[in-house]
Amino acid sequence: MKVHNVKSWVEYFAMVVAGVKTFELRKNDRDYKVGDIVELEEFRPHVGTYTGRKQKIEITYLIDGSDNVGMDGLRRGFCIFSFRKIGEVEQTG
Repeated sequence: MKVHNVKSWVEYFAMVVAGVKTFELRKNDRDYKVGDIVELEEFRPHVGTYTGRKQKIEITYLIDGSDNVGMDGLRRGFCIFSFRKIGEVEQTG
């Protein structure tokens, strides 16, 4: 199991926290695996700053586009994973 720290734009972060968004589409440059922990760090892209809010999630299912077998709509090098939230939002700083 690995822990990955990744940016999450404000509008998507809010949907994760609300429990509406339960999946991520990501470039798989981190070799994501089921069971890995992802720490989403809320990020304001228009100003390039973090808000200090974080939400931990655990990958529960993953589809990887690396082999493209039956995944014509998923670009090679990308993945889609579902997740469950771990705990509540943390505020740092």
